[in-house]
Amino acid sequence: MSPDLDFQVESVAPVPFAATPLLGFRIAVTNGKPEQAIYSVALRAQIQIEVTRRPYSEEDQERLRDLFDAPERWGQTLRNMLWINATTTVRPFTGSTTVELQVPCTFDFNIGATKYFHGIENGEIPLCFLFSGTIFYDGGDGAPQVAPISWSKEARFRLPAETWREMMEVYYPNITWLCLRRDVFERLHQYKIRNGIPTWEAAFERMLSACEEAVIS
Repeated sequence: MSPDLDFQVESVAPVPFAATPLLGFRIAVTNGKPEQAIYSVALRAQIQIEVTRRPYSEEDQERLRDLFDAPERWGQTLRNMLWINATTTVRPFTGSTTVELQVPCTFDFNIGATKYFHGIENGEIPLCFLFSGTIFYDGGDGAPQVAPISWSKEARFRLPAETWREMMEVYYPNITWLCLRRDVFERLHQYKIRNGIPTWEAAFERMLSACEEAVIS
């Protein structure tokens, strides 16, 4: 008989000493046939952000306007978002085990998930893990057998917003990444050079000040 694996997300923490920001989700894996030997599992997880499963303050709504438009339109624009597809390998076990699913995180604000995580300052972010993959197991006579993970296997988890923000602060202290088209960057670069502006922050500050003065006048 094929294994019947169930999954539960138990906890999350930043992966220490990683080259890039990583969140490590600890996944409990349980076989409904506890006596069966599992040789390994090639595990895949599609992680979705269930944006409709939490309330939003006025501050949240303002910070998420760029993603979901004005709050009065949220009935049409608020939809679950794909965050990422992640993979890991489960080592041999019998009965149950745990595995760490490492999920890379980006600070690129062209990515919808980054905009969402950055927009939530407090509370929890509801996630849904949709599992799939391949199980290698003992078929009963010592010969390895292969079976797919059922597409119905999923688990929910609430990611503390503070966990994501603290991780990004470690990797990018007081810094935010901004990706520009090359032609726009060249125009900004020339503006910076022509005006003898020493830093990119100072260039943006001068332009913002000029725009604010124009609005006031």
